[in-house]
Amino acid sequence: MGIVPLERALQLAADVDLDLVEVAPMARPPVCKLMDFGKFKYESALKAREARRNQQQTVIKEMKLRPKIDPHDYETKKGHVVRFLKAGDKVKVTIMFRGREQSRPELGFRLLRKLSEEISELGFVEAAPKQDGRNMIMVLAPHRNVKAAATQSRETKADGGASSEGEPVAELPEVVTADQA
Repeated sequence: MGIVPLERALQLAADVDLDLVEVAPMARPPVCKLMDFGKFKYESALKAREARRNQQQTVIKEMKLRPKIDPHDYETKKGHVVRFLKAGDKVKVTIMFRGREQSRPELGFRLLRKLSEEISELGFVEAAPKQDGRNMIMVLAPHRNVKAAATQSRETKADGGASSEGEPVAELPEVVTADQA
């Protein structure tokens, strides 16, 4: 409608039984629309709810190790880390130092470096190993393609394995009872 005085805009809104809503207050002159404000709020709430539903939740799993871990225990823990990364989750690996182990942080650093090299095809080091008091912490994140595959498999499980769109669905044969024959 162009630039209209406020009184005229309010009169136009009242004539068509709508509300005058300021859309861009910082513009010069401010931009307003004639609309049903209740319907506008409802639709924007629906859009916000849909956006929250489609938002991906980041899950961080934690795996705790010790510097003098047995090789078999290490393999077991590495298997858990691999499973978490395949599921598309981030993994926080913590090395706990006790007593004299605290004077040898290079043992923990070596262990974390070995773990990161062994899982390099599934994930990458998001936060490098750093000493935090008695613990050394490193965060691993899955590669994008691993994460996409994990979310796709989750969606397939949530659908219950239903056929995708576009595939023909077999129709059931018509049943004829004795009364109809």
